[in-house]
Amino acid sequence: MSDPNELTVLNPATEEIVATVPAASEEDVAAAVVRAVRAQRTWAAVAPADRARLLRRFADVVDAHAEELARLEVREAGHTLGNARWEAGNARDLLLYAAGGAERLLGRQIPAPGGWDVTFHEPLGVVGVIAPWNFPMPIAAWGSFPALAAGNAVVLKPAEATPLTALRLAALALEAGLPEHLFQVLPGYGTTAGRALVDHPDVAKIVFTGSTRTGREVMERCARLVKPVTLELGGKSPNVVFADADLTAALDPFSFLDNCGQDCCARTRVLVQESVLDEARDVLADALAAVVVGDPADEKTRVGPLISARQRERVRSYVPDDAPALRGSAPDGPGFWFPPTVLTAERPDSRAAREEIFGPVAVLLPFTDEQDAVRLANDTPYGLSGSVWTKDLGRALRVSQAVRAGNLSVNSHSSVRYWTPFGGFKQSGLGRELGPDALTAFTETKNVFISTEGPAQ
Repeated sequence: MSDPNELTVLNPATEEIVATVPAASEEDVAAAVVRAVRAQRTWAAVAPADRARLLRRFADVVDAHAEELARLEVREAGHTLGNARWEAGNARDLLLYAAGGAERLLGRQIPAPGGWDVTFHEPLGVVGVIAPWNFPMPIAAWGSFPALAAGNAVVLKPAEATPLTALRLAALALEAGLPEHLFQVLPGYGTTAGRALVDHPDVAKIVFTGSTRTGREVMERCARLVKPVTLELGGKSPNVVFADADLTAALDPFSFLDNCGQDCCARTRVLVQESVLDEARDVLADALAAVVVGDPADEKTRVGPLISARQRERVRSYVPDDAPALRGSAPDGPGFWFPPTVLTAERPDSRAAREEIFGPVAVLLPFTDEQDAVRLANDTPYGLSGSVWTKDLGRALRVSQAVRAGNLSVNSHSSVRYWTPFGGFKQSGLGRELGPDALTAFTETKNVFISTEGPAQ
């Protein structure tokens, strides 16, 4: 049974305890928000160029500690070292990008008879960020750093399983000279600390990344206070592969194996034109056999463990032992391991083909023509990401327009860049993160009309 006052952080590759961390109570959240309100008032009064300078200093400090942050991510989340190094670099780069936005948070001058009409982007106040365990460091940064750059304070609640990189980022912010209590991290349980943050009347906005089920609850609770939300939720993304595609590139298994499949953007529905289905099976079988699954701290490892025993059992429930499938290998012994798997005989309406598994498991589904490909791609309640592979530019554009998803790649599996917007359609969420408009999502637009006609004489 979990201790309500403490979080235990396990290494997913060894099942050893990495750390124990105090769990924030409702009272801790309330006290943190009071401190954040005070800090935000001071921060909002800092000139934009000076805010930017402090955030760039924060980026320099993160860069100096990037290897430390990466290895901490390996221990608490089981990420491969290569991925974790990218994540630390992403946090640094987003700070630099957001810092530039602080100096370019521009309003508009709108023509109006009898005077001038101008708009201002004013910070919301205190922003609550609730981050997930699958990408603890970058997703915490995506919600927090643009909010800080826009003049807000941030109270961040990391996931119960992965609080350590978030805590370290908060310490590095202080080292860089950011005001005390401006960026606070409160590890805790969702049912206590998370709900308290969502329900607090002085928290002006919630940014939540997690399951669609929990996202609905967050949205319902925020609605009681008419509190804005950004929600990045589940995904069941298609990888649409036409017969004319480069099959080796299109069927790269890391389109669904990155982070052991614990990725909302994972292309876990592999839709292949039926005329090349047999060839696609052969390509996938060879690719899975070559994937190195093992110790995430080893430079050669490409896939690490799942986050927990509970998650492993969830993934296993979708893959019966006798299911027709292409399978890779995974270590035995301690650790939450699961072999890379492609299910090859699923119906499009099966659990494995429709539900988010969040593990190294994909389904292979055939389609006949372009219309059938679009139908299958859209046959899901989610709409976060996806890929389209074809040499026909017209087809690529038609399919990209027809697929209902927020982030699509043509002849690529890329999903997230800090300088482009990210978010989903349908039950994959609300709002957008990152990109050139990221800061405005943490502001209110104020309109001011200034008369030039003067008082009547």
